[in-house]
Amino acid sequence: MTTKSNNSTTLQGIPDIRRFFYKNEVPIYFISATNFNLLGADEWIKGFKFISYIECFDGQHPNVFSPSEEIPHDEFESIEDINNYLLNHPEVQDYLKVKTKRNSAGKALFLMFDQETEKLAKKLGLEIMFPTAEMRNFLDNKVNTNRIAEKAGVACVPYVLSEVKDYKHLQSISKKLGKDLVIQTPFGDSGHTTFFISSENDFKKHEDEIIKEKEVKIMKRINCRGSAIEACVTRHGTIVAPLMTELVGFKELTPYKGGWCGNEIYPDAFTPELRKKARKYTQMFGDQLRKEGYKGYFELDFLIDQDNGEIYLGELNPRITGASSITNHAVFALADAPLFVFHILEYMNQEYELDVNKINDRWAKQENIDEWSQIIIKHTKDTIEFIDEAPQSGIWKMFDNGHIKFDRMDTHRRAVESEKEAFFLRISGQGDYLYEGADLGILVARGRMMTNDFKLTKRAKEWIKAIRSKYSSQLIEDHDEVPALAGSLTK
Repeated sequence: MTTKSNNSTTLQGIPDIRRFFYKNEVPIYFISATNFNLLGADEWIKGFKFISYIECFDGQHPNVFSPSEEIPHDEFESIEDINNYLLNHPEVQDYLKVKTKRNSAGKALFLMFDQETEKLAKKLGLEIMFPTAEMRNFLDNKVNTNRIAEKAGVACVPYVLSEVKDYKHLQSISKKLGKDLVIQTPFGDSGHTTFFISSENDFKKHEDEIIKEKEVKIMKRINCRGSAIEACVTRHGTIVAPLMTELVGFKELTPYKGGWCGNEIYPDAFTPELRKKARKYTQMFGDQLRKEGYKGYFELDFLIDQDNGEIYLGELNPRITGASSITNHAVFALADAPLFVFHILEYMNQEYELDVNKINDRWAKQENIDEWSQIIIKHTKDTIEFIDEAPQSGIWKMFDNGHIKFDRMDTHRRAVESEKEAFFLRISGQGDYLYEGADLGILVARGRMMTNDFKLTKRAKEWIKAIRSKYSSQLIEDHDEVPALAGSLTK
């Protein structure tokens, strides 16, 4: 049912919202290095297209556009650079014009963007469906995250925010935190800028990176397990998805000690008390974000202290993230609508009514959570290699002897029928370079990839080994001939 409000149609609840997007006529694009983060969005929203630098599906995905020719560009140092390259690309500009009959080219989503992206998008007639780059940059600062948490009343691991001049100065300002510390610089991802300091020798290894910052976050080191939760700030309140476990620092997957390398979602991952507290904290944080002027998708990392059971805020990602794919394909999301739908709705100039509390109550029920895992497989060696062969994206099947075989093409995990199958999204392909921390691809499977004591299962290790075996590469000795590489593309 719909009602009229201020000469416009006001959507009343989930059925109206779903129908609204099924009938959508506004071109909407996800522009990024790959389409990983919003896999499946095109099935929910008419006219939704992916513009990707990396063609993960070899031209077989009906709604992915990737330029066929490389044009001259500066060396990529970030995902923002890749997105700016795409917006400058003549083929992308032609594609945007072809896909719209309006004065506006439509609306665009980015995993990462900067002020240059905003200028290019405006020039092309694209409206960015996120708060400004300036605001996102402010919120993405790990130091500012703690200040916002203080305002919201959300508990953080005991910490100090300060400049660090040298090791002696660090000892002085962190005395109340003990000798075992974790230092985070304001910006960074997947463990690159998280440093574990227990001695002067530890500090010396990372001294240059720490002392160059005007302010860092210094935390007491706790015996913790990571978790993640995604949410969306709307005009009607903060919608919160269930808490997920995180895979962090597994040497089989990532070269970074504190590096994120996957997630699990399953009904009894946490006690009811922990899930309730995480949900409450996330709503409180989201409500504070709205006061700060933010709206839309965000993710929080929580740290669960294994010694006392307390839960603390780790960090904020004010955007779609690497966990978004697993959040948006879970049973609770499919029964109502994926979290990204509510984000996009906030930017559609459309009035709507929604009972956020009822959605949160439904999504909190254990029976509405199914079991899935995703693992991010990176190149873990300190080498640069040229890829001769790489596995294709789609559904792979594992046999009892641990070998795998490509079974069929699909564009995300929906077609995975059993724990003997998995969906693989290839990131690095034939003709690409492997470097330390480069993403080979993402594997998504039914069931769990970690044991109850947070170790990789035998099945996880078999899948990792099997996927790696499908890559063939040559070691590059002369690094001067290799182009600069942009780091993690999954975030």
